Amino acid sequence: MKRRLMGNTHIAAGGPDVLPEILLLLEQDGITVRGNPDVYVRAYKQFGIDDARELRERAVLRAVGERRAFVISASDMNREAQNALLKTIEEAPGDALFIFVLPSPEMLLPTFRSRAQMLVVEKGKEKSLVDAKEFLAALPQKRLDLLKPLLEKGEDEKRDLGAILSFLASLEKLEKNPHGLQALYRARKYIADRGALVKPLLEQVALLVPRT
Repeated sequence: MKRRLMGNTHIAAGGPDVLPEILLLLEQDGITVRGNPDVYVRAYKQFGIDDARELRERAVLRAVGERRAFVISASDMNREAQNALLKTIEEAPGDALFIFVLPSPEMLLPTFRSRAQMLVVEKGKEKSLVDAKEFLAALPQKRLDLLKPLLEKGEDEKRDLGAILSFLASLEKLEKNPHGLQALYRARKYIADRGALVKPLLEQVALLVPRT
């Protein structure tokens, strides 16, 4: 049975590590995630005014299918960005679904929170396809070998986006080097784009994140 997400705007507590569960909720709600141009997934360290403007512009575009979903994970969302989105989330098109994921939803302005519903996301217990600690300790060639399960395509010729996002989130929790974190942020930001070059993005992570 499909789960129906009631309302257009939701707020969930967590970080990038809960994105796989949110994508699963979308699937259960009848929204195909993989290869769907109507599904927009982004993860930010700081969600600012320019990011809010981009989201507003995307929100008014015509959907390819029946419904659109915008999933935004951010460590922080500044006041200007929230104010810029108030009208968008209050007058959201009927076919648009917004999900904002933040470590502490209480950090949001009351005017922003009042326009959204809280979404409780339970993290899954599934074992990751790639062990993050083993990956960080490995040499570049070994890392590339470890990435192979993530690069495999299913019967629908698409990769498991949830598994990839979960892997990147696991690395981010362990990585302390600024250059390594930058490579992870870049991969996480663009990996969900339609037509994204997943293999080169993950290979950059393998080559640029320092060994521990």
